[in-house]
Amino acid sequence: MFALVWIHLLAAVVWVGGMVFLSVVLVPVLKRDGGFARHAALFRTAAYRFRALVWGAMGILVATGSVLAAGRAIPLSDPSQWPSIFMTKIGLVAFLFTLTLLHDLVVGPQVRRILGTAEAARSAKDRLLVRYSVLVPRVSLLVALLVLLAAVVLART
Repeated sequence: MFALVWIHLLAAVVWVGGMVFLSVVLVPVLKRDGGFARHAALFRTAAYRFRALVWGAMGILVATGSVLAAGRAIPLSDPSQWPSIFMTKIGLVAFLFTLTLLHDLVVGPQVRRILGTAEAARSAKDRLLVRYSVLVPRVSLLVALLVLLAAVVLART
């Protein structure tokens, strides 16, 4: 069980640590002096590589989390029996997975398409999407930190 906990934590660290790095370190550095456009290819490459890690980490978290929950006698097939902190954590994880899907499969591709068109050719909806698309990864980071908080509370109960 010890190794399983370690693998679960490692997957969480990879995912959340990468989110913190991209949001708090890489993006602000690339945006400095208005130079993000010059470094867009670097950011895109880093984000694509990180995406592969994220999806792998998500799979590991689901697999190890299921086994760990069963080891704590949490009946996965009967949510009415779940402790409230476990239900909270699973709800946050589901929301985070949804945000990740939204970011990777919907918002990201649309923003890339929009940024590939001339500014004058963009509709008001396109400009709005580009402007507010940064909220998805920011909300994802906040939710990820809440998942970690719920995990700590769950581990202590």
